[in-house]
Amino acid sequence: MDEMRYETPTSVNAAVKLLAGEKGLAKVLAGGTDLLVQMRGETVVPNLIVDIKKIADMKAIKKEKGGFRVGAAVSGAELGEHPELSKMWPGVVEATELIGSTQVQGRATMTGNLCNASPGADSVPALIAAGALAAIAGPNGKREVPVEQIPVSPGKTSLAKGEFVTSLFLPKRPKKSGDAYLRFIPRTEMDIAVVGCGISLTLDKAGTVLAARVALGAVAPTALLVDAAANAIIGTKLEDAALDALAAACSAACRPIDDKRGTKEFRIQIAGVLARRVALIARARALKK
Repeated sequence: MDEMRYETPTSVNAAVKLLAGEKGLAKVLAGGTDLLVQMRGETVVPNLIVDIKKIADMKAIKKEKGGFRVGAAVSGAELGEHPELSKMWPGVVEATELIGSTQVQGRATMTGNLCNASPGADSVPALIAAGALAAIAGPNGKREVPVEQIPVSPGKTSLAKGEFVTSLFLPKRPKKSGDAYLRFIPRTEMDIAVVGCGISLTLDKAGTVLAARVALGAVAPTALLVDAAANAIIGTKLEDAALDALAAACSAACRPIDDKRGTKEFRIQIAGVLARRVALIARARALKK
């Protein structure tokens, strides 16, 4: 192959120009915890690496419209150390902190986890449940889309040539809102999710669910936003019947594969079990706010 180039632009426009102008394979480097492993295994052999960490705001967490904008190169460790964001979106932070070891946490990013487009990514169902938006820069300007529109199949995204995600926006929480994320893995830590589930919900004063978003990971080619599952609990106080309906809707949405971590049947069952548990954790957090 041709000699690989490594560039460190200091502006978004410069990064876009580099990515758009490369005739071969161009890759963005944020944390590098996926990219470097792929390069070492020669499953990805880029002609150009564009390191975005020297671009202003890529490492910043900023308040915006009552929520938070998280730069594309903010690490999981930095996210977990931000007290206000962790309080507002604990499920998102917890999901991100499940990515890899303590050492990996110092480098791994939510944006990289999203753009790696793995069906089993931990932060993605939590981000989808949160209604997070991805800010994208490219040759045709800037745009913003729901995070669930970024992965389109395992390892592939909807990003056009020259585009990259510059930040993720987590919106303002209404009062009495909570979110949570859980996954099932064969080991106690540092494994890939067999099933992951993220739920965000808002309660009224009486404890009835006013709004909800439910997302599943590792049960389909991409993480799923399951509207039927959300509808199953909206208007309820999460009584047993509502939780049963939530679990059934989550299981029905699954389109999993058999692999060494679990069978299709196991994943379908576990999706429902996790959804029940996650909903109760999210409700408990909402009741405290």
